[in-house]
Order: sequence, then C-alpha cells, then structure tokens
Amino acid sequence: MSAPLLIAKNEQHELALLSQLANRHGCITGATGTGKTVTLQVLAQALSDIGVPVFMADVKGDLSGIAKPGSATPKLQSRLDALGLPAPTWAGAPVTFWDVFGEQGHPVRATIADIGPLMLARMLNLNETQAGVLQLAFKIADDRGLLLLDLKDMRAMLQHVGEHAAEFQTEYGNISAASIGAIQRGLLGVSEQGGDIFFGEPMLNIDDLLQTDERGRGLVNILAADKLLHSPRLYSTFLLWMLSELFEHLPEVGDLDKPKLVFFFDEAHLLFAEAPKQLLQKIEQVVRLIRSKGVGVYFVTQNPLDIPDTVLGQLGNRVQHALRAYTPRDQKAVQAAAETFRPNPALDTARVITELGVGEALVSFLDEKGTPGMVERAFIVPPASRIGPLSGEERQQLMASSIVAGVYEKAVDRDSAYEKLKGRVVRTQPEPAQRSPAPQSDGWGRAPAPASPDAPTPPPPSVSTTPSIGDRVQDALGDLFGGQGSRRKDTVVEAVIKSAARSIGSSVGREIVRGVLGSLLKRK
Repeated sequence: MSAPLLIAKNEQHELALLSQLANRHGCITGATGTGKTVTLQVLAQALSDIGVPVFMADVKGDLSGIAKPGSATPKLQSRLDALGLPAPTWAGAPVTFWDVFGEQGHPVRATIADIGPLMLARMLNLNETQAGVLQLAFKIADDRGLLLLDLKDMRAMLQHVGEHAAEFQTEYGNISAASIGAIQRGLLGVSEQGGDIFFGEPMLNIDDLLQTDERGRGLVNILAADKLLHSPRLYSTFLLWMLSELFEHLPEVGDLDKPKLVFFFDEAHLLFAEAPKQLLQKIEQVVRLIRSKGVGVYFVTQNPLDIPDTVLGQLGNRVQHALRAYTPRDQKAVQAAAETFRPNPALDTARVITELGVGEALVSFLDEKGTPGMVERAFIVPPASRIGPLSGEERQQLMASSIVAGVYEKAVDRDSAYEKLKGRVVRTQPEPAQRSPAPQSDGWGRAPAPASPDAPTPPPPSVSTTPSIGDRVQDALGDLFGGQGSRRKDTVVEAVIKSAARSIGSSVGREIVRGVLGSLLKRK
C-alpha cells in the first residue's frame, strides 16, 4: 500500500490523502485567485509519483509547468519555512499534452456515433421534439448500416431523413422538417466552434491515458482547454464522453491500493448548467458507479452550489479555498459549504471560509475507515514542479517525444454515411477482367499483322511488396495480443483499425439503446 500523500499542513497536523481512498471522489472549490490551480498541481503530481495516471484540463494554461522541475523561489522558501518542511526534491512529472484543435497537444477526436444522440442533443441545445428527431436519425442510420463518424455524415443523414420523411413516417413516426432544419443549424454552429476537427477518426484510445513511464510514474494527461473553453458545450460534452468511455471500457476491480486513473473535471459548473434531468441522472450514475472501476473523479469549480446535491454528497475528499460573501447568494454558498464539512469544535467553519488567504484552505480527507475527517484549516504544501506555464518550445519538445507522437496527428476519412448517401464510395474490388479488344484497323483498311512467334513475350506483372490491409490488421492484432512488455507506438493505420473495431463493437448495443451509458441501461 502506498504511503499517504501529503497535501496540506498546519501547526498541529499533516493532512494527507490516502491512496486507497482516492477513488472515492472529491472536489476543489474556491473563488478565482485563491490557489485552486496549485492545489490541483500538488494533487496530480503526488498521484503520478505513486504510479497513478491523471487526466486534467488546463483552462488557463498554467498547469503545463508540472512537466518541469521547480525551484526554491523566495516565496516558496518562506512557505516551506513557515510550515517547517524541508525543500522537496525538485522534479517534474511525465506529461502528455492533448488538444481538441491539435495546436498545443496531440489531437483528440471522437465519432458522432460514440457521442450518441443524448449528448449531441445537449450540445446543440435541442428541445424535446428536436431531440426525438435526432434520435430517429441515429436509429435509421443503425438500421441501414450507415456509419456516423463526423459532422458531414450527420448532416448527410439528416438531409436523407428529411427528403424521405414520408417513407420513414410509418415505421419510425413523424419527422418534422422544422426540426431537421433546427438540428442542421445547430450542427453548423458546432462546426464553427471546432466540431469539424473534434468529430472524426482516429478516435482517442482510452488506454493511451492509462500509461506509466519507465520509472513507474503515472502519466499526467493535460488537455489544453483555454481555447476550448470558448465553446462550453463542446468542452463539457467532451469531458462527459471521456467519463462514459472510461466507465464502459474499464472492468470492475473493486477496492484497490491506488486508483487506476484520477480524472479532474475543471470548470465543473459547465457540465451541470442547463443540463436536462435525464442527463443529470446519467452523470450521477457515472460518479456513483465508476468508483468500482478504479477511477476517481474530482470536480474543480468556484462555488460548491455549482454541483448538484446528488453528486456533491458522493465527494468524500474536499479542499475548500476562500469564498467571498459579497451577495446574498455568496453568503448562502458560504453557509452551504460550511455545513458539508464534518464540524470541528475548535473552528468556526463559515467564518473561516471568508478569511482564508491565498494557498490556504479548509481540508477534509477520508480516514482509513472511509469516514470524513474533521475539517482543518491548513496551507497547501508547495509543489516540486514548476509553477507557471511552459514555453512554446518546451511544449513542442515534449510533444515530439511523447509515446503517442504520430498516432493521432493525421485525420482519416473512411467511407461512411456521407459517401454512401452521396454515392461517392470508393471502389475497393478490382474491376472484372475485360475481353481482349478486337483488332483495330491501321488506318488504311488493313488489320495489323499478328505478333511473330519469335517476338519476346512481355514480362509478367511484378508482384507488389506493399503490405495488404490484411497484413496490417494481422500486424496490429499480433502486437495487441503478442504479450510484449512495453507499449509500442501505433501507426495511423492501426489506430484507425482499432477505432473501427470499437465502433463496430459498440454498434451492437445501439440497436437496443443509445446514450451516454448504454451499458448501464443494458444491465437493468
């Protein structure tokens, strides 16, 4: 069992997160500028050091410094002296950078089929009738074997459904032309926000997030979200899709000595804002049940009231930075945050929340029995890595040496719904052999003389040495099951093959039910 992870300290106590209880979820809350980003960095590096991979979004560009060693600045040294702590061993963590737009990290993609109609309807802000028409379009595509991979597939499918609405009405129900138009307009808006880049193949392989380096440290996966945050629905949909993929992909493992992955959901209020009741129920199910898959989920937001009570009640590990009580709603948030902690007789929690300084927090972690500890006022310990962003050159160097370098950079557009509906499918079978053409006239009314028997025969066609698609599949599957000790970098072709296999496998379940957590509903 790993040693407790020191996160905060005061004059009397060291406050540590127990690794075996890190998958019981948690939250980091506080106003802007109170130290949430450094707390997130300390937690992520402590987990990485014991071999736990981490995924987190970098909404301000400040977290990239975790990849490089820190240094004893005067401010950090004074904090260490005040806490009576020795200087840490300055070191960075192994980092993989991701970016939906492919600019500050490796591209991240998902297919329309894997996102599903429920999350896509929320992204498009559809009403109930429009969401029902979108559901029908997915169903019709499934019934006819049409793959929905990118936005042009979805647009072509909606156009096809609208043009043949009368034919589909008897089997599937009414299809409103106005609803089709509303969905198409929504897709156009998503496309302008980066949807054309995000939706497609090769799709992200969840296993690439669960890697460790040669020293056994967990990879810190950082999503560049400063630009993505300008498209809040795309941002929240992407992170929710990742959670659902983790839930469906990972097996049940029960209680472990340490998590298989810890997922930090920054700007969590974007996930819950205007979310329909059905989606909130799915999120609650994910948070409640993904713990048994060895995944811890930590929500990072300014106000505890941003998180619904049904979800907040499942977050056992809590770090509360300062809140400002300038308005009645702020005062309500302060009181609500204070009441969620286990009371400490020596501490007026509601008063202290408004008095905390930068880097100071109210901390409550689960103890060995899974019981929330009494809330303590403490300072977050300084991180061993750099505080602040990397330079562009440093980021590019890390991306070039990443274990997934070259796997996701090139987008692949295979035959799918758009090509089939538009009649643009590329022929993959050879044309049938043609009969030998009849002898042609030489222009003077005479047929050309037959070839002399002594004339040299043309050489047989050369055999291509280029590997066939079958060979590539065999190579990919051979590496997958070959039992090699270290992970090999996938080629683009192999990444697409694995993405296609996942799409085919998941399409079986979609015949019965579609949505964020198809597997959950199938269990029922």
